[in-house]
Amino acid sequence: MRLVILCCILILTTSRIFGQESIPNRIVKTEEILKSLQNDREAILRDLEDLKLQQLRLDLVKIGIPQIFPGEEIITHEAMSLVYNEKMEQATWVAHIILPDVVSGMVGRSNDFRPDPLVKTGSAVDMDFFMKDTLSDGSIKYDGFGFDRGHLAPSADFRWSSKALSESFYYSNMSPQIADFNRNSWAKLEDLMRAYVQENNIPLYIVTGPLLRDNLPRIERGVNKVAIPVYYYKMALDLNNIQAVAFIMPNKKCEYPTEHYAVSIDSLEKLTGRDFFPALPDSIESIFEAMNSAKPWMKIKEQNDEKPIDPTSLPKKHFNTVQAKLYQSQNEIIKVCGTVVSTKLSSKGNVFLNLDKGFPNQIFTVSIFKDQLVNFTYAPQTELMGKTICVEGKVADFNGTPSMIIEHEKSIELYIADQD
Repeated sequence: MRLVILCCILILTTSRIFGQESIPNRIVKTEEILKSLQNDREAILRDLEDLKLQQLRLDLVKIGIPQIFPGEEIITHEAMSLVYNEKMEQATWVAHIILPDVVSGMVGRSNDFRPDPLVKTGSAVDMDFFMKDTLSDGSIKYDGFGFDRGHLAPSADFRWSSKALSESFYYSNMSPQIADFNRNSWAKLEDLMRAYVQENNIPLYIVTGPLLRDNLPRIERGVNKVAIPVYYYKMALDLNNIQAVAFIMPNKKCEYPTEHYAVSIDSLEKLTGRDFFPALPDSIESIFEAMNSAKPWMKIKEQNDEKPIDPTSLPKKHFNTVQAKLYQSQNEIIKVCGTVVSTKLSSKGNVFLNLDKGFPNQIFTVSIFKDQLVNFTYAPQTELMGKTICVEGKVADFNGTPSMIIEHEKSIELYIADQD
């Protein structure tokens, strides 16, 4: 309403200006009025941001705060809450909400890493992750300790709010992560959560943390000897669509697709001894916490994907689609097993079968060239869709994807899991 009134004033004012003053004066005064309107708009947007942050904190307290153990203290920031573990020099858990506003948010990374002023005992600092020296020419030389400053609540989840995004760079929200993990598997999991919010246009409750134990290794060169977690977890709760899931991922280069690491919240609670959503009514909580499928969280085109077969369940000389990569260009005949989740008959008449993950994210592809299709008594691109098979041959590298070329239907057999 305020903006509408100001626009009316602008129209009336400029009409008076146009009738009485020279054009240069009119331009100056109109620009001044426009600047005033822009300032008012920015003030209104700041007020709106504050209101959304206030509501977010209320919602987080109402639903998203995990069980608090004796001696723990909740630290509340603009858009995230956490419990800090002084012994491990990192958060035990961080809770936040991804709002649909993240889709249109335009705030860029602030990279203003700094200690958390609300941690009474003092949080981790720069020198827990690297040393830096100022050289004679004014440039800075960094000596890193080999770990990324991994966000628990990712900064990109707050790109709709400059205040919240900046606070996500507190060291209380950082944990030492292997670069291959932080920049790949962990980043893909964070992307998965934001994509879900974008697709469903709902707020998503998130709790993230390291799995902490007493005998963890430490960053010995750091001033506070920060503990290095072996595993991290992240869980998500969608109250609107009655969906929940948790993920436990190792702090290393992860060979398996993201969905492979999905577990139930209930199993994570048993592992940690903590109730993560105690504010939910027991009847509803039990439904949420039993869910363990990643499929509802994936993009529609990826929901046909399947987890690679547990390698311990496969016979000798049989391997799953992730293990196949180990045999690229080894000139060894093996059997690779997986579920056909997407197929293609190319314009040249060649057939491609993607196992476990479909195009364009395929992790293993079977190729049957046109001139070999005469060796098949069925159309493999239709007959094998959705079936779990094992293919026999040599694994090659095709544009970075492990692949196998087969020439006969005898190279394919249906896989039936051992029921014992």
